[in-house]
Amino acid sequence: MASEFDLIARYFTRPAPAGMLGVGDDCALFPAPAGMHIATSTDLLIQGRHFFPDVDPAALGHKALAVNLSDLAAMGARPIGCVLGLALPQASESWLAGFAQGFHGLADRHGCPLMGGDTTRSPHDLAISVTVFGAVAPERALRRDAARAGDDIWVSGALGAADVAYRLLDGQLPADPQRLAATRRALEWPEPRVALGQALGGLARAAIDISDGLLQDLAHVLEASGVGAHLAYETLPVAPALRGLPAATVSRAVLGGGDVYELCFTAAPGDRERVRAAAAAAGVPVTPIGRVDPRPGIVVADADGRPLADLPRGFDHFLAS
Repeated sequence: MASEFDLIARYFTRPAPAGMLGVGDDCALFPAPAGMHIATSTDLLIQGRHFFPDVDPAALGHKALAVNLSDLAAMGARPIGCVLGLALPQASESWLAGFAQGFHGLADRHGCPLMGGDTTRSPHDLAISVTVFGAVAPERALRRDAARAGDDIWVSGALGAADVAYRLLDGQLPADPQRLAATRRALEWPEPRVALGQALGGLARAAIDISDGLLQDLAHVLEASGVGAHLAYETLPVAPALRGLPAATVSRAVLGGGDVYELCFTAAPGDRERVRAAAAAAGVPVTPIGRVDPRPGIVVADADGRPLADLPRGFDHFLAS
């Protein structure tokens, strides 16, 4: 049986980029780019809460890093590197090989090498912790507290597919293999919008990545900025795979569904064409969905301008059933 250190060497040790000290020492070392601030974020994924036990290990490796890179994207930061913590109930080499493949595949694409971490045996379920480091010029950082009344509100990509896939897998929706096949990748292989975040630096005002639902995460921006929002429901970019579902199911998925990892951001109305150009350069579609209001709160209006009632609540770890 391979030891802890054999497994680390086999699956998680790679040559460190020039100027860095990576896996194999007490700490990783990396230089801070001149004139830049370091951006860092940590996410913890727990089996049974964030992922199903039978998930493809390559998909899980990808997602474990993707959710952290999404945080860097929301700040407009360029990835530098990451560290990984794994608590494993058992050391399955086939599982580790798949996980490492998914993790390193995304890390390589975004220039975010694994620089260190820790492994331990878990008495029960699998737990994964990833911390990422990035760099951003302070004047280009996309902060939550910078939205202004009159700003356009934008969202990248499409909404709702990950929530529907989760609810299909969890048995909350009637079995539908065809729809699950069309939505599952959004849940298990999210694409962090790193290039878009950097393209929006110095252009967008405030931004956040959507992890717990559009309304809940947008509310964090509005609260930090001391403003409110008016959204036009008919403008929301609904994932095509949701066509044919009941309207209430679609509304819940689009407004309250988590695991989206798209960017929601605000920008001045006069910068609409610059925003579209930046998004096109990043290869990511963006959609204006409303405006920032001076009054606190969020109003979501239908096509006739009437506010929708019973808006869905986003995900909360301690309020979720």
